Amino acid sequence: MNTPKHDYYETLGVAKNASEDDIKKSYRKLARKFHPDLNPGDKAAEERFKNVQEAYDVLSDPKKRQMYDQVGFYSENGFPGGAPPGAGEPPHGMDFGGFDFSDYFTTQSSAGRGQPRGTTGGGGGFSDLFSHLFRRGEEERPEQPEKGADLEYALNIDFWQAIRGTQAKLNITRHEVCPTCNGTGEAPGASVTCPQCNGTGQVSQMAGAMKFNLTCPRCGGKGKLQNACPTCHGDGRIARTETVTVNIPAGAQNGSRLRVPGKGNAGKFGAPPGDLYITTRVEEHPFFKRDGDNIEIRVPVTVSEAGLGAKIEVPTIDGRTLLKIPPGTQNGQKFRLREKGVFNARKNQRGDQIVEVSVQVPQVHDERTKEILRELGKLHPEDPRQEIWEKV
Repeated sequence: MNTPKHDYYETLGVAKNASEDDIKKSYRKLARKFHPDLNPGDKAAEERFKNVQEAYDVLSDPKKRQMYDQVGFYSENGFPGGAPPGAGEPPHGMDFGGFDFSDYFTTQSSAGRGQPRGTTGGGGGFSDLFSHLFRRGEEERPEQPEKGADLEYALNIDFWQAIRGTQAKLNITRHEVCPTCNGTGEAPGASVTCPQCNGTGQVSQMAGAMKFNLTCPRCGGKGKLQNACPTCHGDGRIARTETVTVNIPAGAQNGSRLRVPGKGNAGKFGAPPGDLYITTRVEEHPFFKRDGDNIEIRVPVTVSEAGLGAKIEVPTIDGRTLLKIPPGTQNGQKFRLREKGVFNARKNQRGDQIVEVSVQVPQVHDERTKEILRELGKLHPEDPRQEIWEKV
């Protein structure tokens, strides 16, 4: 029965009113961070890992956490000095035998004849005594089935896999029900009588003239002790790596979230498992850009094609197709190819492809080209910046 050298809540980085899920999440994060296998030769990390393990061992168990919250440490021998663990309500199984309440009420109602037993002055009386005894604890709760936690994984796919759909294999690590103990956490074989409660499942405590019975903190009220399962070390689950086949639907986007039912961690005490959620990360394509269900692409055209008009081949996600460029097409002008985009299964329709033309000016290296361009300038002497000067 030694006071711990560190505050368990501070060690796990959680508040004193943290939920079981918050404590579990923080523990897993810190255990991975300071695990000796990931920090070889780092004594500080090893010591921190031991402290995290010690803190989680106490705070993850409702009975151990109850005692730690009240007296600042956990002891297998129960509460020191007969101090009760109660809360605003008496713990289950409390027995007030041996306390004379009639004497208490008599002294309470006799004005001017001194204070009633169990009080230190003032008019609180009977209710003050019980609020003092039970103000910090909470009622014992048996272990309840707990649904398995969901798992989150990211999956990298290329542009074409997202467009057409694919089947991918993903290695995940999940908790499965221990095959040795079938999830009970107890080793197979005979159990022994709990030495603390002698098999009754309850222990007696005294507080002044009061006697009450509490659920035994060592056996949890079962009256029997059984060794922890050697395979899962009492958790009821074991970690295993599994290869999961994931069907990526056609049209998946970057950040799409897919659910695989029942492939999360196994539940406790017969509760159902959690689910596996996979977030897709789609690699970019060198030419195609995606905007929702639409595909965008920038296609170069020559000056003559833009000026005179032409039919040009442009790439789509289905292959090549013809696009008609009208005469006088400007640089940056956009054209829409209907239903040449990505198929959306929810809408049961395809998006469009948006083609932006980029007029490519030829490199002038010969006199003939220069002469043609000078002639073109004489034919069209208008100033293309005239509109700008009018508005400046």
